[in-house]
Amino acid sequence: MPSFAPLRPGDPERLGGLPLLGRLGEGGQGVVYLARDPAGTHVAVKWLRPDQAGDEVSVGRFLREVQVAQQVAPFCTAAVLGTGIEHDRPYIVSEFIEGPSLQRVVQEEGPRTGTALHRLAIGTATALAAIHQAGIVHRDFKPANVIIGADGPRVIDFGIARALNATSTISSMPVGTPSYMPPEQVMGHTVGPAADLFSWGSTMVFAASGRSPFGSDTMPAVINRVLNHQPDMSGLHGPLLDVVAACLAKDPAQRPTAEQVIMRLLQHPVPNSGMLAQAAAAAAPAEPWQAAPYGQPPVTGQPLHMGPPSMPGGPPSVPGHHHGPPSAPGHHGPPSMGGGGYPPPGDHRPTHLSPYSPGHSQRQKSRAPIVIGVTVAVALLVLAGVGVVISQTKPPAATLTANSRASVAASGKRPSTTPTGVPRKGTKRAIPGGAISVYENSADPITLTSYEVYNKKADDWIDYARNSLRGTFTKYSGNWETLVSPDGRSMVGRGRNYTSDDYDSVIITDRRTGDRTSIKTVRKPLISSIRAWSKDGSKILLNIEKESGKNWLYLGFVIVDVAAEDAKVVTVSDTSIRKTAFGWDGDEQGVVNMSPGQGLRFFGTNGKATRTLANIGSLASGTQDIFSPSGKVFITNCPKGGDGDHCVWNAESGNRVRRFTSDCDKVLGWYDETHVYCWEQDNSTRDEIQVVDFQGKLVRKLLDIPENLDFSPVFTVDPPD
Repeated sequence: MPSFAPLRPGDPERLGGLPLLGRLGEGGQGVVYLARDPAGTHVAVKWLRPDQAGDEVSVGRFLREVQVAQQVAPFCTAAVLGTGIEHDRPYIVSEFIEGPSLQRVVQEEGPRTGTALHRLAIGTATALAAIHQAGIVHRDFKPANVIIGADGPRVIDFGIARALNATSTISSMPVGTPSYMPPEQVMGHTVGPAADLFSWGSTMVFAASGRSPFGSDTMPAVINRVLNHQPDMSGLHGPLLDVVAACLAKDPAQRPTAEQVIMRLLQHPVPNSGMLAQAAAAAAPAEPWQAAPYGQPPVTGQPLHMGPPSMPGGPPSVPGHHHGPPSAPGHHGPPSMGGGGYPPPGDHRPTHLSPYSPGHSQRQKSRAPIVIGVTVAVALLVLAGVGVVISQTKPPAATLTANSRASVAASGKRPSTTPTGVPRKGTKRAIPGGAISVYENSADPITLTSYEVYNKKADDWIDYARNSLRGTFTKYSGNWETLVSPDGRSMVGRGRNYTSDDYDSVIITDRRTGDRTSIKTVRKPLISSIRAWSKDGSKILLNIEKESGKNWLYLGFVIVDVAAEDAKVVTVSDTSIRKTAFGWDGDEQGVVNMSPGQGLRFFGTNGKATRTLANIGSLASGTQDIFSPSGKVFITNCPKGGDGDHCVWNAESGNRVRRFTSDCDKVLGWYDETHVYCWEQDNSTRDEIQVVDFQGKLVRKLLDIPENLDFSPVFTVDPPD
């Protein structure tokens, strides 16, 4: 439960129709309350002080947060969910980020050192770069306005932010905290992005030493030092010392930009296209703090201004089935798009179901992962934004990182696990796109690396992919499909247009360098939908598809050699298996296809069938990987079995090795050799992905979402240590 103070006499019990649980903090502008929305999610509500409600400048500063929220990239701030007016005083409802401020962390735990300090420096500099790219100067960057959230630092409180290129109603008088203000701001001169870099440098000194570089005694003394004295930068060393010294130059023209700071911290001499993504990944915490979920828009007694909905609900669905959006009436073919393109949302595209099982829906993506949920009744806002969070929590106990399992195993120290060896619980963290929560433990052998959320308004699926194996998620609305490599270093995406010479293609991005490689696959009107990476990250499997009336046929597959930057296009002549997609076989040296009545058929990389395993049942729609991590066994719905009956088979002989029953609605893939993970619908308003053992027991939650949200996740097997 988040830390908060009790409500005081005179505090309302509700704001905007939301029950207030207590106080998170109070500042010069107003009071920040902890509230709960109708879905039970914690949100922060900032309410302007009554003595400022009649002051146009104060109200303007307060509401400026909403304007800034719609311009700044979401990874660096808290999302603004809505605004309203109560008793003639405006309030702002924002995402609640559970985590302490940098100021409190240093006060309670001491200065930051080593990699923790380096991650903090990169993360906050990346946030400032995003803020400045949005045309905003923060003007009050300081330790109290940096929240250490689960996915890295967030910058908050834009109440005195100012647009870079527009006249502002905010007075030019110095507003901010003297210990972190640059000389030009102290003097009341016009400030630009360089002012934020001075404040950033001062904040890094505090983080490393626990002291402001210009002291914190009397205001006249502090101002005199800011204007006339050199800073005390004790606690800093190496490249960070050099960068901070440059940022604390008295002359703003001599200070580096936020992008230049990032380049120097990452030791890059020149910028590259993937710099911000790389910096965000580098700043991701190794052991995150517990995070609160994204809040849903509150239901208020009087109209609440929410802005345009960004992630509204999913398509209607036949009960018990989960599929893509309905087709636009009367539209059955791709229109011309200049150099060639795919049909717009609403046209026919292969199913959002199992890569091996039959069934088609009308959509343009065809990677065919699962869809959880059916419709969304409430529009969710995930706007880039800002909130004020002053909660205090302690970090969770350290867990096992992906790169240190061997050394921890040698020491005999392991995270708390179930009797079957699965970590008992994971750290809860919110991910964008809706009220979605993942529960991660770094000892887990699989990681959520990408997912899609259905946008009903746009009649389209929106892609999100992780910046690293344990980092934050970024939206890729320009892609049909987006998949992250097992080591987290690379990402493959399929864009929405053919090339100028009418080829479908995929783009592979190296997340560390920003280098992008485009590889052509098949020619229009065929498409090559992305199926999966190989476990070692050396290959990518695609499916060749062709529209036929209202359906899509699978004509073969494409294997992309990542290192060689080459695509091998393989056509399969067997017409009896055209209704289902191809997936990797157990050792990823060939592919398999499981069509109705055909059994599990294995193919070589030349497209020739090598063997068939018959009488093995069927696959649940949504299965991502039927083979265990070793490739020695696979799982299906048992032949002639009932709901929840699962059969495990020997991949070489086809003999059944185990049968068990669970409460799973759909098996999705393998967690490890003795556990699978599945979609499970409970009797509440949220659906879950759970780990289940071979006795059918649900032993660990991995993810939960609203039951009325269409959501399609992709879990990746972590690479070997």
